[in-house]
Amino acid sequence: MQRTSPARQPVRGPVTLHAMRHAMIMAGGSGTRLWPMSRGGRPKQMIPLVQGQSLLWHAVARLKGLVPPEQQWICTGEAHRDLVLGDLTNFDANQLIGEPCPRDTVNAVGLTAAVLLSGDPDAVFAVLTADHLITPQERFVECINTGFSLVEESPNRMVTFGIEPTHPATGFGYVELGDSIAGHEPARRTVQFVEKPDERTAQTYLDSGRFKWNSGMFVFSARGFLDALADFAPESATGMQMIAAAWQTPQRGEVLANVYPTLPKISVDYAVMEPASRDDRIEVCTVPMDVQWLDVGSWTAAGETVQVDADGNRSFGPSTHLGSSNLISISEDPAHLIATIGCKDLVIVHTPRATLVCPKDQVERVKELHGLIDEAWQ
Repeated sequence: MQRTSPARQPVRGPVTLHAMRHAMIMAGGSGTRLWPMSRGGRPKQMIPLVQGQSLLWHAVARLKGLVPPEQQWICTGEAHRDLVLGDLTNFDANQLIGEPCPRDTVNAVGLTAAVLLSGDPDAVFAVLTADHLITPQERFVECINTGFSLVEESPNRMVTFGIEPTHPATGFGYVELGDSIAGHEPARRTVQFVEKPDERTAQTYLDSGRFKWNSGMFVFSARGFLDALADFAPESATGMQMIAAAWQTPQRGEVLANVYPTLPKISVDYAVMEPASRDDRIEVCTVPMDVQWLDVGSWTAAGETVQVDADGNRSFGPSTHLGSSNLISISEDPAHLIATIGCKDLVIVHTPRATLVCPKDQVERVKELHGLIDEAWQ
């Protein structure tokens, strides 16, 4: 159903040519599906699992050639500030936006929009994530720049990026593509968002050729996003107004600590993108991103970052396998060897604090297991 509320009075017409492009990396996830390496004191984006570097390090490296360092931002838990700055030694601490507590992605994006708007009334920003691996870099930059151009032309546009699906995944959201947008090919109008369909439905999406995986990356006008937040998530919008009013004052920390934990916890997809795609006043667009994309959200996905041997085993850290195949074995302790005989289709993860063993087809239950484990071991 389309909304029938009165037209709002946000920015109309193109963003001015001097508007700055910004990029924000969301790095606030807990990563419980990558337990026991990911834990409260070191979430998954900080695990040095890919070429000896963290996922967050790789996410920041992808910004090269997209926006200059002074327009790069990270939104993460305030409790992880020192950990992040220790990993990214050249990152400006003033560009780290610390959340007092997790309130899901709509509030991370809203907080960033409010911070940017306090210094740049025409700010346009990309929302990126810290748990993806994307190549090639050049194509990623081209696609994000297309998103910037779309929003600069019309700040009431909201842009998402669609990944070509390779299988009927049930753990990803999908976007349905509509008509092309003249002058911004291959961008398309977005017909609808669908969250995590069942396998049969997902297969029909693949067969139709009209659907892409929703990457969780976006481009917004800061003012346009806050206008949409006022329409679709007014409680969050009110909180952001209070935080923005205090941001350049000595009361910043106090207001943030008092207001932010009261905001409704909901994703940006549910809170804003889905209703926006049904609203005549907002044009939601999808830029197909033809890249190699890996969402490192489970141990099977993380295993794809590790070199495979002739028996299909992927090992990180000391390991020896005899007659075993299709294993993911990861040892965080260089003094601890993982040794197997005749094992198949297992995930084995050893850390100094805990060891996980499970069939590969059960890795989605790690989050469930994490909820059963005493806090001392988390």
